[in-house]
Amino acid sequence: MSKTPRELVAEMTLEEKCSLLSGLDFWHTKSVDRLGIKGVMYSDGPHGLRKQDDKADHLGVNDSIKAVCFPAACGSTASFDRELVRTMGEAVGAECQHEQVAVNLGPAINIKRSPLCGRNFEYMSEDPYLAGEMATAIIQGVQSKHIGVSVKHFAANDQEHRRMSSDSVVDERTLREIYLPAFEAAAKKGKAWTFMCSYNKVNGEYASQNKWLLTDLLRKEWGYDGIVMSDWGAVSDRVKGVEAGLDMEMPSSAGVNDAEVVKAVREGRLDEKYVDICVERIIEVHNRYLEHADPSTPWDKEADHILAGKLGADCEVLLKNEGGILPLKDGEKIAVIGEFAAKPRFQGGGSSHINSFKVTSLLDAAADKGVTYAQGYHINSDDEDAALVAEALEAAKAADKVVLVAGLPDSYESEGYDRKHMRIPPNQNALIEKVAAVNPNLVVLLYNGSPVEMPWLACAKGLIEGYLGGQNVGTANRAVLWGEVNPSARLPETMPVKLEDTPCFLSYGGEGNTAVYNEGIFVGYRYYTKKKMPVLFPFGYGLSYTEFTYSNLRLSAESIKDTDTLQVCVDVTNTGKCAGKEVVQLYVSDRESEVFRPVRELKGFDKVALQPGETKTVAFTLDKRSFAYWNTQIHDWHVETGVFDIQICKDADTPVLCAPVTVESTVVLPMTFTEDSITMDIAKYPKAMAVISQLMNNAAAIFGDSEEQKPEDSEAAKEAVSDEMGQAMMAYLPLRGMISFSQGRINHEILKGLLDQMNNA
Repeated sequence: MSKTPRELVAEMTLEEKCSLLSGLDFWHTKSVDRLGIKGVMYSDGPHGLRKQDDKADHLGVNDSIKAVCFPAACGSTASFDRELVRTMGEAVGAECQHEQVAVNLGPAINIKRSPLCGRNFEYMSEDPYLAGEMATAIIQGVQSKHIGVSVKHFAANDQEHRRMSSDSVVDERTLREIYLPAFEAAAKKGKAWTFMCSYNKVNGEYASQNKWLLTDLLRKEWGYDGIVMSDWGAVSDRVKGVEAGLDMEMPSSAGVNDAEVVKAVREGRLDEKYVDICVERIIEVHNRYLEHADPSTPWDKEADHILAGKLGADCEVLLKNEGGILPLKDGEKIAVIGEFAAKPRFQGGGSSHINSFKVTSLLDAAADKGVTYAQGYHINSDDEDAALVAEALEAAKAADKVVLVAGLPDSYESEGYDRKHMRIPPNQNALIEKVAAVNPNLVVLLYNGSPVEMPWLACAKGLIEGYLGGQNVGTANRAVLWGEVNPSARLPETMPVKLEDTPCFLSYGGEGNTAVYNEGIFVGYRYYTKKKMPVLFPFGYGLSYTEFTYSNLRLSAESIKDTDTLQVCVDVTNTGKCAGKEVVQLYVSDRESEVFRPVRELKGFDKVALQPGETKTVAFTLDKRSFAYWNTQIHDWHVETGVFDIQICKDADTPVLCAPVTVESTVVLPMTFTEDSITMDIAKYPKAMAVISQLMNNAAAIFGDSEEQKPEDSEAAKEAVSDEMGQAMMAYLPLRGMISFSQGRINHEILKGLLDQMNNA
């Protein structure tokens, strides 16, 4: 009978235990041969396998094994399809089994706070609910193959600028509502095997040694039982990290930090129990892989290449289709312009860079369509090439329709640094406008990992957001362009008009090593809808080659308590002429709140396939969290009693059906009344109000808001105070003000007695 992790730890020396707290090298963990404890291998992900054996590095400089690159998270999340990303996860998990990799490092689920973040291409969304749901799906897919994931980067790692030293200063409510929910879902629903802490500080303490983050929140509150590893080189103080709950330091520190931990235990500065706990967790999680390791698992790269193309087609967002220019039709003369059409950019730079065993471009995939091709521009130059432009214009003039492939080169967005602006290269912008001038039947296809400005938008009749679609991107492009697949993806982020419109424009990147999240909870569409600000395309937006209508929205109740669940159903009908998939989006809107809240928040989505004329019912279940905000007074989720609108929307800007529900709070917020408490706050507590009802009447008489006014006072009150002003002054009146207006009947001693009664009521 094999020994438990705890039994093994009991047999180990302190030095052996501490040796397991860091990597053997760049990718492998250590073993303890005498006890049969085996090391394992970690490798980068998450949209493929970046396995390196020799000349290892973290930023993708050196080659890894030949593998398959699936659509990056910017694209796969746009699918709004849990099953799609789960399928992708299953494929990646099988690849890891074949290559004897125990943990695939991903998904990356930090919030897209700004389009400038250099790593947005591998992050999922600006919305925490969407990010959490999609993260859970890919986690379940990978781990179904007995391969662990490493959810990253925990937490508030939303910029690359100074990422190893910056302090993310985020208020409690913003953390809870925006930057933590996706991680919470990954821990609770996804049951992720490992978490990876980020480089940065979170409110003054490095994530790698932040006890509140790694132990109090992650383990105690969320019930997480896996490994927490460092990002590569993220450790500041290894001893503090062990006590805070950082189990594994990666990569190897050549024994330096192991020795520091041994020394701290010997000197009594670190309780050995913390070392034991870390080692137990490491052995337990590694055994989950080792007990099911199966290198005989087949890896059919060609089959995965085909899968990448199939998945990629459902990740492309149709943003504009003026006059039904798409889909393209056989027999039309099509000019394909842009070097990206021949040399696609299908993934981002850095640690997630996959060494693809093959790549299929749009030109490859459309070889049988008889298209003409013109390069148009140089990918790695911002300057126009007059000869290439002239060639492109000639091709455009001779065509019925033009597909111009544009986007961001590798140098414009990558791990390690942030973007400086939201523009695509100027030679591409200029080419789009010149081509449109000679052939207005223009479709622009974008390759990019984050929003871009589109000064030429009015010139293009068609627009497809292709994101970074994986190594078989050409097959995906062909399928959507020629209508072999009906586009069904939706934007997982807002496309703003310009950089200056973004919520954190004034403070993104921070000052020195301090990055203050001044915009609070108003990130992405929460900001744009609140300000009623025009955007290029809103969160959740996407078109189809067919049409869908919604009807028969119904709720399971008109009124519920916050401890209840609410069932929501809506019928969706394909009223167009071809089959398609619709993303049904449910948002919740609080009609009136005493705290700042967004206009609406995404609380449910589902993707449904429909044949022409077919109707299906889509159902959602809403719980307390669907209506709650984070209350910093009680440090918990709280629902205010009131009316909420359940909105079925086409996107974050476009509700199509709405039904109200009244939610009654079962929690009475604690209140301590003082002389500074004001009338409008006291009025929420009937028992306290009853204690001072007579005082209130006396004060109201002074402000012209009481039937007990004396006739001789009435005319003077009307002259001095309007009804609205009187009511406002009464509402804002602190209890101490009663002394001033009581004509000597109330003093501080009497008021203190009343306060005692109110606080004990």
